[in-house]
Amino acid sequence: MKARRDIGLLILAGLLAFAAVSWGIYTFKSKPYPGANDFYSRWSGARSFWLDGLDPYGEEASLAIQIGIYGRPVREGEDPGYFAYPMYTTLLIAPLALLPYAWAEATWLALLIALQIGALALLIDIFNWRPGLLLLSLSVLWAILVYPASRGILLGQPGLVVYFLEVLALWALARGRDGLAGAALALSTIKPQMGFLFVPFLLLWGLRERRWRLIGAFALIWGGLMAWSFIVLPGWFGEWWEQLARYPSYTAIGSPLWVLTRVYLPFLGAPGETVISGALLALLVWAWWRVIIRRRGTEFGWAVALTLTVTHLIAVRTATPHFVVFNIPLYFYFVALIAADRRRGPRVVALAQIVLIVGLWALFLLTVQGKFEHPAMYLPLPFGMLILLLISRRLWLEQALLTPRGSRETAA
Repeated sequence: MKARRDIGLLILAGLLAFAAVSWGIYTFKSKPYPGANDFYSRWSGARSFWLDGLDPYGEEASLAIQIGIYGRPVREGEDPGYFAYPMYTTLLIAPLALLPYAWAEATWLALLIALQIGALALLIDIFNWRPGLLLLSLSVLWAILVYPASRGILLGQPGLVVYFLEVLALWALARGRDGLAGAALALSTIKPQMGFLFVPFLLLWGLRERRWRLIGAFALIWGGLMAWSFIVLPGWFGEWWEQLARYPSYTAIGSPLWVLTRVYLPFLGAPGETVISGALLALLVWAWWRVIIRRRGTEFGWAVALTLTVTHLIAVRTATPHFVVFNIPLYFYFVALIAADRRRGPRVVALAQIVLIVGLWALFLLTVQGKFEHPAMYLPLPFGMLILLLISRRLWLEQALLTPRGSRETAA
C-alpha cells in the first residue's frame, strides 16, 4: 500500500513539474519568442491535416509551414520546411496539433526535456549505476545541456524522442519486456534515418532468438501505423519520398563521413566516402554475425553501440541533435571509469561531463557561420565514439551491460 502511495506521489510530482516547466517555457519563451522550427514543420503539417483536411505533403500545407516560419513563401536556397516525416507522425502529434502554437511548442519542449531525463534514468538502471547525489545532479544537467540535447531542445527536434524510444527498447530488452521493446522500436520509426540499421539489427536478433513478443509487438504497431497511413492518404509514401529526395537541394552538410571526405580530406571525395562506408558496413556485418549467427550474447552491447555509430557516420542526411544517441555508449564509459577507480572515478566522470558541455558549445560558438553550424560540429562525437569502440571492445565484452535478459551464449 505504501509503495503504491509513493508511486502515486512521484507521478503527481512529475506531472506538476512538467506543468510548471511548460508554463515557464510558454511565458518566457514560446509566447514572446516562438521558434523550434524543427517541431513547427511537423506541427503545422499535422494541423493542416487534422483541422483543414489538407495533404501534409501538398503545396498548400507546405506554404502554410513557410509562412509560419518566414512570413512568406520560401526563397531559393532556403529550407522549405517540408513536413517530410512518415504520415503516421500526424497521428502521434495530433493532441498538440489542436493547441495554439505557443502552447504546443511549450508542451513539446517540456516533453523533450522530460524525455532526456527519462532516458538518463533508464540508462542508469541498465548499467546498474548508483551515482552520488552531486554526480546524479550533474548528470541530469548534462543530459539537458550537452550540445546535441540542448540544441535539439531549442529546435524542437523529434530526433530526441527517437533517442528516448531507442533507449526504452534497450531497457525493455534488458528487463525481459519484449513487447514494450517492440512497441518502442515501432514508434521510433518516425525518423527512419536514425534507426535504419538499429531497427533491422534488433529485429534480426529477435528472429534468431525467437523473441516473438518483440517481433509481434513491432509488427502489430508498425503495421497498424502504416495501414492507417495508407487508408487516410493512399499516396503518402511517394509524396514523402519525394520530399526526402529534395534534401540535397537545400542542405549544405551531409553525413560526418561526407564532411570528412569533402571538407577536410577533399582528395578522397566520393570514392573515398564509398570505400570507407563499405569498410564500416563490413565491420558492422561482422559484429552482427557474431551476435546473431554465433549467438555471442556478451557482444550485444558493443554491436548496438557500433550500429548506432555507423548509422550516424554514414546516414545520407543527419543532424547534430541526432548525436544524442551517443549518450548510450558514453554512459557505459562513465560507469567503467567509476568501476576502475571508486575514489577518483566520480570526479573524472564529472570532469568529463563538464568538458563535453563546455567543449562542444565552445566549438559551436567559435565556428558558427551566421545561423548555421560549421561542418566541424559533425566530427568529434561520431568519430570519437568510433575510435573508442574500436580500442575498448574487450571492455564491452567483459562488462556485457546491455545484454538482453534471456540472451543465449554459445561456447567460443
